[in-house]
Order: sequence, then C-alpha cells, then structure tokens
Amino acid sequence: MLNGDWLETLAAVVDQGTFEAGARRLAITPSAVSQRIRSLEQAVGHVVVSRGSPCTPTEQGAVLLGLARGVAALEADALGRLNDDGSAAVLDVAVNADSLATWFVDVIAAVARFGSDGAGPRLRLFVDDESRTAELLRSCAVIGAITANPEPVQGCSSQYLGSMRYVPACAPGFAAHWARADGWPWCDMPTVRLDEKDTLQDTVLRRHDAVGRPPEHRIPTSDGFTRAVRSGLGWGALPAAHLGDDVDRGRMVRLDDDLTVRLYWQSWRLRTRATDGLADAIHAAAAMHLE
Repeated sequence: MLNGDWLETLAAVVDQGTFEAGARRLAITPSAVSQRIRSLEQAVGHVVVSRGSPCTPTEQGAVLLGLARGVAALEADALGRLNDDGSAAVLDVAVNADSLATWFVDVIAAVARFGSDGAGPRLRLFVDDESRTAELLRSCAVIGAITANPEPVQGCSSQYLGSMRYVPACAPGFAAHWARADGWPWCDMPTVRLDEKDTLQDTVLRRHDAVGRPPEHRIPTSDGFTRAVRSGLGWGALPAAHLGDDVDRGRMVRLDDDLTVRLYWQSWRLRTRATDGLADAIHAAAAMHLE
C-alpha cells in the first residue's frame, strides 16, 4: 500500500515546480521531500518525477498523480460532509479563452454561490486552446476540461455541451481598405490570432486556397483579441457572443461563412459533491449559451 505522504509530496512537487517549493508548501525540509519521492519511486519501481525546471511527472508519475488528486478530492469531500460544507474542495479546471470570456462566466457565478459564505470549494482555472485542454486532463493537472476533443481521456467521461459559433469579421474601415472587385485578398490581409495554437483563421484561409501566411498580430486574451479586430488591426474569427448584432447594424463586416467548434466536458469519473455541482453548473451554462 502506498504511503499517503508520498502521494501528497508528489502532487506538491508537480504543482509547485521544484522540490524546494514543494517543501515550503508542505512545511517540511527539501531533504524530506527528496526522501519521500525516492521512497515512492522505490516502492513502485519507476522514476515518477523528471527533475527539470519545472519538475514534471513521468508517464508513470502521471498515473500516481491522478491517484494523489483522487485521494485528495475524496478526503476533501469527506471533510466537507463532516463539516456540512465544501470548504476543503479544490476544483482545477482547464478551459479555453473564448469560453472563459463568454458562457463560462455563468459557471464561475455558480461556484461562487456554492460558497456564498466564503466556505465553498476553491476554483482554479487553467487556460489553453480547446484543442489542447485535454492534455492537461491527461497529465492529471486538472480534474476536468472544456475541450474540442470528444474522445475521452483514459479514466474520464466525455459529455457533449454544444457548439460555439465564430464569425470571420473585421472593422468597416479595414474592409473598405482591403475590398477588391474580385474578392478579399486573403493572402495579404493581416489577421489577428490569440496565439500560435489559434487555428480558426487558418481554417478560413484554407477555404479560399490562400497560399502562404498573411501578416499576423497576436493578442493573447479573448477580450483583447476582439478589441483588436474591432479597432481595425486585422481580421479574425470572433465569438458570435462578442459580436451581438453588430454585423446587422453595420458596425462590423462579415468576411466569410461562420465556423463552429463543438465543445465537450471531460472529467474524472470520480464523483464528489463539489465535482457534481461543478458539472451541473457547466451543463446549465452550456445549455443556455451554446448552440
């Protein structure tokens, strides 16, 4: 049977990034952390932590990290039931930037209501592209993820939430500058992207057989991205929720047909009051806002 202190120490080292920071979190010495990790590795017969900067779990370590987080979640749930609250629960969730800036705000509000007296679960969000959030779940960094990947990660369930609609659009002044009698010059018009993982604009460019890559601006927040497109910095695929009726009113210009991204909620099959409440809030918000 694995020692609970070993598992707790593994989680602390991975979460904090170094043995020293993990030691501070646990209020023990770095040598004690090293000893616990060595004991865990000897017990399972595998190296469980890559000693880099930051420290990361090995493939075998990720399995044990999932066990550590599962034990912690069950312990938090038991303590919450004993104290009639969910104060010890921690909800680590991966979410894409556009969801966080739109419909996921309702989930945050719901979690706030779980602990309106300040004694509810703690919500910790990890933001990444919807095509990558499942990787955070696979590495056991989070207990659930909003993802575009329908294939469930091992040990997890996957539930369809709905689709986010995106509109390739630009500001009227930008459109007036780039308008051509034979269509939009896709190879030349500057684009706006969230980051290197943002491929929605590439999908539009492929539709028009654009050769090469046009000039691009990178604005790494969803709200900032939308403001950049509205200001005329470039064109981009905007969440329909951010556009409202601006296209119909002439405040923005639609450049191409809409795009849709199907979203799923993937989470560990482990169930506690906090995770059930979170899942209910996510499904309620998705039902209200997604298509």
